[in-house]
Amino acid sequence: MTAPQPYAVRFSAPAAKALDPLPEHAEDTVWDVLDAATADPWGFRQWNADDPEGEDVRFASVGQLSLTYWINRPLRRLSVLTITWLG
Repeated sequence: MTAPQPYAVRFSAPAAKALDPLPEHAEDTVWDVLDAATADPWGFRQWNADDPEGEDVRFASVGQLSLTYWINRPLRRLSVLTITWLG
């Protein structure tokens, strides 16, 4: 049996705008987090655990970087909603 393809990544306009000025090491971290998320989209915690209908909105945080993404199951895409760098 063939393993499923990883999810594709799409950036919202605000997330793409936030990605552009990041230092190189922070951008590398974004891509490392997204590589992990595309392989296992539910591997990061739910953004709002109290929302029973929001299980597809996930939050990943590594050091000074955090990002929020939505899992689009039918299209097998991750839509990056926000990127925050506290550096």
